[in-house]
Amino acid sequence: MKPRAILNDALLLVTAAIWGFAFVAQRLGMDHVGPFFFTGVRFLLGAMVLLPVALLRGGPSRRVPGALLPGAAVTGLVLFAGSALQQIGLVYTTAGNAGFITGLYVVMVPLLGIFRRQAVGGLRWGAVLLAVAGLYLLSVQPGASVNPGDLFVMASALFFALHVQLIDHLSRRYPVLWISLVQYGVVALVSLAVAVVREPIDLAGMRGAAVPILYGGIGSIAIAYTLQTVAQRRAAPSHAAILLSLEGSFAALGGWLILSEVLSLRSVLGCALLLAGMILSQVAGFRRAAFSRQEPLPSVAS
Repeated sequence: MKPRAILNDALLLVTAAIWGFAFVAQRLGMDHVGPFFFTGVRFLLGAMVLLPVALLRGGPSRRVPGALLPGAAVTGLVLFAGSALQQIGLVYTTAGNAGFITGLYVVMVPLLGIFRRQAVGGLRWGAVLLAVAGLYLLSVQPGASVNPGDLFVMASALFFALHVQLIDHLSRRYPVLWISLVQYGVVALVSLAVAVVREPIDLAGMRGAAVPILYGGIGSIAIAYTLQTVAQRRAAPSHAAILLSLEGSFAALGGWLILSEVLSLRSVLGCALLLAGMILSQVAGFRRAAFSRQEPLPSVAS
């Protein structure tokens, strides 16, 4: 491999690791604050870090198109739903489970594309079967009991998949950085509004959650977003997506190292099937992209 290709792969792996370990930070934050407050402050911090980047890249004389605001606001509400459901799910499930189940959005994106008349193909249906089998082993325990946290995270993956489709539609018309900035602001405002009404907020809790919030806001949103953007300029989308799909593996590793979470053999097999489904879905996307440019290529969301 060429040095530049190695550097790109390294950046993508670092991005996947940052996003994977963010699930650990999200779980640790739940020990001190509620899920809506954590989500709100995290995205507010991410928006504040991203604002100077958007201003510098857009130039001082470039105005944000007013027509961007309604669409970006809608994507922000969808992202809020996905992030809030994921955060609530992390109260009841492990970081590893959440990481792998969130990755299901990679498989869901092309299925939602059916409503935009985007073909799915046999490989993608095979990926769906692998993912469903993996989810069953991971979330449905012997005796037919289902982890409620996993259900919340699975619902969040559906919203993340819808979010990818909406971003694909908007990004063809407006600057991606400004779309991200507006939607992060919407997530922050709605989450904090809900937190004020539904969650106890105190200074001690905010201090206790400071490090996880800083990691979630600066690390997983600002830094990882930038690394992904830099690396994907020179990497094939399918190759990048496969590396980024390792986010779930890093989440499981972080849960084991930091939270002492242990995966059973059944859960490990479920994670392996989920990862195989994600990778197969990306391989199918690569083959289809060789013939058509109409299908959106999902980026990781966490």
